[in-house]
Amino acid sequence: MLQIARSGLADQTINKSRFIAAAQYCADERAVAMMLRSLATEHSHAHHLAFAFRLMAGRSVVERSSDAGEPTGTAGMPILQHLNGRDLVNCCVAVVRYYGGINLGTGGLVRAYGGTARLALDAAQTAPYVEMCQIRLDVDYSRLDALLRDIDKLGGTVLDKQFAERITVVASIPADQADALAGRYRR
Repeated sequence: MLQIARSGLADQTINKSRFIAAAQYCADERAVAMMLRSLATEHSHAHHLAFAFRLMAGRSVVERSSDAGEPTGTAGMPILQHLNGRDLVNCCVAVVRYYGGINLGTGGLVRAYGGTARLALDAAQTAPYVEMCQIRLDVDYSRLDALLRDIDKLGGTVLDKQFAERITVVASIPADQADALAGRYRR
């Protein structure tokens, strides 16, 4: 499985209709909703905003798509097929359409939405999927810098820091590294 490491964008005009696609990493459905809301705001005069996403949910994959008012199966499903074909997870691809006045027909819509999604995925950079988990560690002030460096080296992200007598750090790190990191910083 792969995931998006760097977002990709594509823009093309087909028979006077403009199609704009964005491929982004999304960790969960909340991130998908934020991405779609942002695109809807940016392209408030567009006629359609079709999308598809695949997200890891435990050991299974959740996938959904939307035709956004286009004929059934002509927008969301062609986008989703590209995500499945590349075995991408934690990814959303959205395609905005500004209608140009010429009907494309069902075959034309499938090619336009799918083709624009493919271009956005081609422009994106992918990396192997890494299962992440959240870890909470309490450390002395003297060990904070070392902990932050270790989290960074693992490709993790600090989600929260709380300062009291000791510092509580909540981070997202690769799941296979959690036990080792926790062992290094236990009292």
